[in-house]
Amino acid sequence: MSSLLLMLAVITAGLYAGFMLTFLVVIMPGLAPLPDDRFTAAMRRFNEKVPGPGFLLVFLGVIALPAAAVSDPDGLGDRDWNLVLAALVCAVISHLITIIGNIPLNNALAGSEGGDDAAARAAFEPRWNALHRVRTAVSAASFVLLAAVLL
Repeated sequence: MSSLLLMLAVITAGLYAGFMLTFLVVIMPGLAPLPDDRFTAAMRRFNEKVPGPGFLLVFLGVIALPAAAVSDPDGLGDRDWNLVLAALVCAVISHLITIIGNIPLNNALAGSEGGDDAAARAAFEPRWNALHRVRTAVSAASFVLLAAVLL
């Protein structure tokens, strides 16, 4: 059972890290040159769509699958258990950044609809991008640590 959990954890972490990386290197740079009204409208639409069922399944799986793998004391050797635990810690850090940092910024941006888009963007974009860079890095670290168990 632990090898199935581990394989699912690696796949889920890879999907999540890939999603984060796509936003970092494609979506946000693609939106950056837009005028304020179009940038804020686009981000509001993304923020409405992202927490859909498919995303939530991956978002929860990034925590649940490694947690299940480390909870099986006989399923992993010491080295692998430590790697999975470190991956779980990275995933938790990423989620905390999302919950404490990015989601409140998303909510503030949603609440500013119909107001001053330039001010809303200035309050949102630099902070959101800074937080997103960190959560992308720790999400990628989680994936790498889980993948290392397979080697």
